[in-house]
Amino acid sequence: MLHAWICVPVVAIVGAAASMACGGADPKGKPAASEAKGKADGKPTKATPPEANDRKPDDPAEDAGTPAAPAAAWAWRLPKGINLPPKVPDDNPMSADKVELGHRLFMDKRLSVDGSRSCYSCHQNELGNADGRAKALGPGNKELPRNSPTIWNVGLHAALYWDGRSATLEAQGLAALKGGNMGLGDGVDAKAAEIGALPEYADAFAKAFALAPGAKVTGDHLAKALSAYERTLLCGDTAYDTQTLSEPQQRGWQLFVGKAGCITCHTQDNLSDGLYHRVGVGAGDPAAAGIDLGRGKISGTAEDNFKFRTPTLRNVSKTAPYFHDGSVATLEEAVRLMASGGKRDAVPVDEALQDRRLSDAEIADLVALLSAFDCPGSLEVIGDQGVDGIGSGGSKKSEPPAEAKAEGEKAAEAEASQGKRESVK
Repeated sequence: MLHAWICVPVVAIVGAAASMACGGADPKGKPAASEAKGKADGKPTKATPPEANDRKPDDPAEDAGTPAAPAAAWAWRLPKGINLPPKVPDDNPMSADKVELGHRLFMDKRLSVDGSRSCYSCHQNELGNADGRAKALGPGNKELPRNSPTIWNVGLHAALYWDGRSATLEAQGLAALKGGNMGLGDGVDAKAAEIGALPEYADAFAKAFALAPGAKVTGDHLAKALSAYERTLLCGDTAYDTQTLSEPQQRGWQLFVGKAGCITCHTQDNLSDGLYHRVGVGAGDPAAAGIDLGRGKISGTAEDNFKFRTPTLRNVSKTAPYFHDGSVATLEEAVRLMASGGKRDAVPVDEALQDRRLSDAEIADLVALLSAFDCPGSLEVIGDQGVDGIGSGGSKKSEPPAEAKAEGEKAAEAEASQGKRESVK
């Protein structure tokens, strides 16, 4: 089924995923509580979503000398579990033309420096709208420093990237185009002009941004169109939101809001507090070569070293491997690490992280719950999106951690042995 949590005309997107504390319903159907109380007992608050963006039609466009884009009415239709739409900046109002353009650009490999990958390359449907790698892969098969997160509900983040260095989707879009993701460097505007001059794009940019005849398309236009499309990728209507949890998932929910304490950080519609926490993963000597300081590099404060933004739990069962460096191969391993109080061998971790002393059965119930946040839809793919080294597009994939690899080899041996036994029955 095609879902589009946006205005008519429908853009080619399929909606989906979960809401936990402030956005979802209590699995047992109990009335909603206040946000403060919701953190304590897991009962989410309710809000009436606005029917349309509150931007005024005559708000000016950002680009000097460029007429303001036409402000067609834009009404949000939100999936169950998402109470408020993404914040839309005044200088980049939503419109159907802009969203459709952003969708096409998101799927266009010509935006990369060598034409080898699109934005979708790191956010594939089959991989939970991430890329299935420990660390992202840029043009020239250059491995990037961090793991690709899911694209769902990216418009609900207060800041972007694992370290929060971009305050808006537009800023993140430009950074991705310039940086290792697409590799354009200082050539963003040149690439934008090249793309904007193509016959299949010229009219689309003119309509989306009300460009005067002969006006050049810039990197800002690329980032704004991409951001408009990404804001429509809202995830809801999950098993959790629709109160269709299995018994193990219901037990997992009680652990989530109680003994396991997950709701302390994984809260609100996006299942994230939007804050930065130190769980110990990837921590070490701050002076070590190549070490990732996370938020500390952005704030310049040692107290923030090795802190990373709380990830959303939407589609989390599909987006292995885990954490900012992709160092944890399986969801069960990630749950065990967090439930045991984080990784404490190098640095102190956040006070909220404690050894919860969960049994194997309780761990299993939490893992079961996390699958209740799976997005029931997918992005509409345009064109050939195969990329060597990512997903089904190639064979060059990040090697899993040694321990996980050994566990996988043992499991394969056990499966082979079982097959032999069954073949002689």
